[in-house]
Amino acid sequence: MAFELKEEGFRLKDILLVVDIPEATYHYHVKSFGRKDSDKELKEIIIDLFKKFHERYGNKRITNELKKLGHQINHKKVYRIMRELGLKCVKFMRKSRKYNSYKGKVGKVAKNRLSRRFSTPIPLQKLVTDITEFKCLGEEKLYLNPILDLYNGEIIAFEIKKRPTLDLVMKPLEETIEIIKNGATYRTTIHSDQGWHYQHNQWVRTLKENRIFQSMSRKATCADNASMENFFGILKQEMYYGEELVSYEELKRRIEEYIFWYNHERSKEKLAGLSPVEYRTQSSQSAA
Repeated sequence: MAFELKEEGFRLKDILLVVDIPEATYHYHVKSFGRKDSDKELKEIIIDLFKKFHERYGNKRITNELKKLGHQINHKKVYRIMRELGLKCVKFMRKSRKYNSYKGKVGKVAKNRLSRRFSTPIPLQKLVTDITEFKCLGEEKLYLNPILDLYNGEIIAFEIKKRPTLDLVMKPLEETIEIIKNGATYRTTIHSDQGWHYQHNQWVRTLKENRIFQSMSRKATCADNASMENFFGILKQEMYYGEELVSYEELKRRIEEYIFWYNHERSKEKLAGLSPVEYRTQSSQSAA
């Protein structure tokens, strides 16, 4: 059967881009047309899952999702099928300039209370925060300041602004304090770098007034806040790198959408294949 997409004036790649089908998947179906395939139904499910998770999942995460649906399958088989179908993450890792808010000692520098102990079985006990920068279309930039709970990797508050003002860190801190008041069972520690925002008297005073321990990385030591750096790396790899630059408002919308997806849907292997919110919810129900 002549199953070639060669309409006059259109290229195959352009058509596949419009209908959102990987080129390798198209060629696979052309090649296997009319041939019996025992894995046909499984392949269709894998393709659907790959699209559902915005082409951000590799074979191990797809395997976990299949198991949630009741399929007993080895990740090696999923890897083979995904390779056969041409399903692979299209995001590209690249380095971007890291935002540096360090301006020397302009206020109080706290000791490093975490000392790279990034795990905890207690919600809201250890929180980390930092600021990262994105380029937008034109000359605009976007700054993101999230606060992450090391208990389950959940982003519990965040702020986005065009400029790295003090409000960028104070607003999510105020939201976090309300969450702590309503749910913390252990005294909270918030860890950051030595950026001027976190040395500022308003930040330091607010923590002290709410009996929150302050912790800081050593100067120029990213590994002291590795969990936050890891989140920034995942976020940028999965929804920013490899994409065309967009306006500030559009990028803001995409980041807000991604953080909701990250919290509620993106599975984590160390959370038994659950998303941060699923893990927190399941744990609270078990403890009740």
